[in-house]
Amino acid sequence: MYKSQRNYENAQRAIYNGTGEYQIPEIEPTQYEGCDWIGFNYASTAKDREKKGVHFFLDDYQFIRLWTDPDRYIGMLQQFSYVMSPDFSMYTDFPKALQIYNHYRKHWLAAYWQEHGIRVIPTICWSDKDSFEWCFDGEPTHSVVAISSVGTQNSRERRQKFLDGYMEMVDRLQPTQIIFYGSVPEECKGNIVRVKAFSEKWNEAEVAQW
Repeated sequence: MYKSQRNYENAQRAIYNGTGEYQIPEIEPTQYEGCDWIGFNYASTAKDREKKGVHFFLDDYQFIRLWTDPDRYIGMLQQFSYVMSPDFSMYTDFPKALQIYNHYRKHWLAAYWQEHGIRVIPTICWSDKDSFEWCFDGEPTHSVVAISSVGTQNSRERRQKFLDGYMEMVDRLQPTQIIFYGSVPEECKGNIVRVKAFSEKWNEAEVAQW
């Protein structure tokens, strides 16, 4: 019956066997050769798309439309060199069900994009240690991955939770490269490719104006 519906959480488009307790769709590993990164909010007006990659380190409202109407954006995303899996929020104060739902949506879109020939770089997200039971399900090993430290370094508790997840990610996934959006804590080791966050670029621009 759901296949006849216009939109049933995208089950009418594809259902993947998935992995883990929650049947999270799997992302195939990708190797990274470098590009310039832009946020999805600039994708529709971007030029030289074949030289750029698209990230989703933005407020969720700026890319929720990818989930509600995924086919609309396939053609545009295919023009970019790389596309990160969407960074749906997994805040520690979110109910567990919502965190898992956002993890599922991230992976469903990534798997769907890969089916359409888009080179997807998995964005790794976690909340607290309890999320380690499922937050790495569906992620590839020995692949480039992407993470963001934005908003995680402004308190001792948040910083420690970020570092706990980072160490767990490295141990479980053994990434070949880590695209790191935002400041890199000195404890974070690995083959890191740093990408400056928008807030950093904005602050540098303000300083330059002085």
